[in-house]
Amino acid sequence: MPIEILYIIILLAVITVVFMGLKRPIYEAMFIGLVLLTVITGNIRNLGRYLIEPSTNTLFFAIVEFLALAYIFSETKVIEDIVNFILSIVGRFKGGAGYASLISSTFMASLSGTGPGNVVADGVFTIPAMIKSNFPRELAATVEMSASSLGPILPPSGTILLAFGVLDALFPGEFNLSNFWIAVWGVGIWFILQRLVLLYLLCRKYKVDALDKEDIPSIKESFKKGWKALIIPILIFAPFLVDFTLGETFITSRLGEDGANAFSNLVIIFAPGIAAIYTFIIARYDKSKEDIKLTSFFRNSIPHIVPVAATIYFAYSLSALFTEINLAENLGAYIDNFNMGRIGLGIFFPIFTMVLGMFLPGSSQVAIFGSIIIASLVNVGLNPLLVAAILPAITGGMEGMTPPLALALYPAVGIAEADMKSSMKLALYWVLGHLIVAILILLNILPVPFL
Repeated sequence: MPIEILYIIILLAVITVVFMGLKRPIYEAMFIGLVLLTVITGNIRNLGRYLIEPSTNTLFFAIVEFLALAYIFSETKVIEDIVNFILSIVGRFKGGAGYASLISSTFMASLSGTGPGNVVADGVFTIPAMIKSNFPRELAATVEMSASSLGPILPPSGTILLAFGVLDALFPGEFNLSNFWIAVWGVGIWFILQRLVLLYLLCRKYKVDALDKEDIPSIKESFKKGWKALIIPILIFAPFLVDFTLGETFITSRLGEDGANAFSNLVIIFAPGIAAIYTFIIARYDKSKEDIKLTSFFRNSIPHIVPVAATIYFAYSLSALFTEINLAENLGAYIDNFNMGRIGLGIFFPIFTMVLGMFLPGSSQVAIFGSIIIASLVNVGLNPLLVAAILPAITGGMEGMTPPLALALYPAVGIAEADMKSSMKLALYWVLGHLIVAILILLNILPVPFL
């Protein structure tokens, strides 16, 4: 057994003891694991460099920006305008509140990058709406759990940016962020369809009704009130679409390759900032919302943003250590010795990360195992862009859904006041559906657009 497996076991043991045993924050567990591994691997003299390295990475600052943007959305209540508009369209259909939850919670979770966290933030709006339209409480809880777990696999989730960082470390300069961004959407389409189909079938099975007419917002009124909020997704996604469609032709031909790379970095840094400023502006002039005092607003945001940001920061530091000791290459070579081939690895890794997702955040999985997964699957002939694009789906997408340690399910069950045992059984439908789609993509049975 290679020594690298022992390193992984030690890190997982530290996280288990500190995070689950001592009930300390996950970022403390990550930091303690980092320090311990630098001692064990003889790299303690480089600890300072590992801790500084994330601060030189553009992607880390972009992740923090999107975390802040998610907090801004939740506190300014602009998301309510978007939810009401969605309900005005789909509320008249059977299970319409569930589709509204699927859309709104996916969008919010793509910003925060965390399924369990988004259940708490968005579930208080979507779960009561589902229960009101005759959703069984267990179904309402699992729909919100599934929707919130879909967000981290879609841009601009921090897990997406972290996955690109791993890809870029293995194949420096070969792939553009905007191309990767669009490839992730190509993968995400299949998981969106999977959830839509399963939601449709479950709504039929449980005979879910449409919302009562008096509870369905008027399309005209909700659009009139919320059209400004509907511009926000355009502000976020349009710059990346421009960079993707024009990056290799118009921009590169005028700015050169270095200039095009700089433009891509500019997009990822400024897009969330522009969306945040716009959100503050529309909230400031909306008389139905409370006046915002920026000083207290951002002071109160610290407990929501810093823990997640710190976790991702130390995940980057661990990634730097693993790169230096060639952990991915050595473990990849060890896995290759088993000769599982494309089919074996395509089944093994989604199940492996599904189990890890019961207690380990998606961002941590990407940092610890991302390079191993990409290197191993590329070695059996898969496109590295495809593997990196699906990496968030088998890590962040599975995070918190799998019983018995389904961290995204617990808060949803609490909000819905549902039976835990029945909710866990129902959660398995969503987990199995997600797992099957991931395997079919890795086996090239489901073609991925934009690749």
